[in-house]
Amino acid sequence: MRIYISCDMEGATGVAVRKHVDPSSNEYTRFRRLMTGDVNAAVDGAFAGGATEVLVNDGHGPMTNILVEELDARAHLISGDNKQLVQMEGVDRGFDGAFFVAYHSREGGLDGTLNHSFMSRFVEELRVNGRALGESGVNAGLAAAHGVPVLVVTGDDKVGVEARDCIPGVQTVTVKTSINRHVSDVYPPKKTAELIREAARLAVERLKKERPRVSLADLGLKPPFTFEVDFKVSGAVATATLFPTVKRIGPKSVAITSDDYVDAFKQFWGALLLGGRGSE
Repeated sequence: MRIYISCDMEGATGVAVRKHVDPSSNEYTRFRRLMTGDVNAAVDGAFAGGATEVLVNDGHGPMTNILVEELDARAHLISGDNKQLVQMEGVDRGFDGAFFVAYHSREGGLDGTLNHSFMSRFVEELRVNGRALGESGVNAGLAAAHGVPVLVVTGDDKVGVEARDCIPGVQTVTVKTSINRHVSDVYPPKKTAELIREAARLAVERLKKERPRVSLADLGLKPPFTFEVDFKVSGAVATATLFPTVKRIGPKSVAITSDDYVDAFKQFWGALLLGGRGSE
């Protein structure tokens, strides 16, 4: 029973403000440890439920946040930021289920802790086939494209609502309650570790009994797949559309369409990387 964990940071235990997740801040090291603690709780729960392998993918910012020296020795880690599948790098290796740990809600949705959509400085909104999605929804699509069900999402209460709305049957763990984007009612790590561990254990035990497989259609996503991005500034469009498959659809908006979800995502990610250059 092989489990894949995609980890972000804004949804980690204790995180409430930008300096907690910013590598240039003195606070960052402390919250790296809390992020690693959330991951370890998920790893421990997965093995308690019967997992035979756990792969963790670090998916926040520089993607080198997890303290490998403190990582549960039964897991292994993908670290580094040059990833074609970004927060889902490695999900194509034949996993039975996935956890999303320390995730956050999308910009433009509920007023979640540090909410944003992939690149907070550039992206106003992201839509897939006309539906506004955050990172949990988009990444669940990448998992589904490889037949992997998303079993658990941890983070604040707002990402829990968002995940349950777009991922059928997902179990969510609330490690804090968001009051607004920069204020959270946070729970101590001793409490959140217990909640995450138990959710992970139950999810793997259920997975062993039911062995569900998932498709993009189960998420309400059918080809052709169109990713639309509204940038915060118009200059991003000029650079994003350097790819001939990226089309301008508005003053600050572009669209990418493909019959293959993974291909559409990769083009979308490339457009964000280029669009970021035009946003500076």
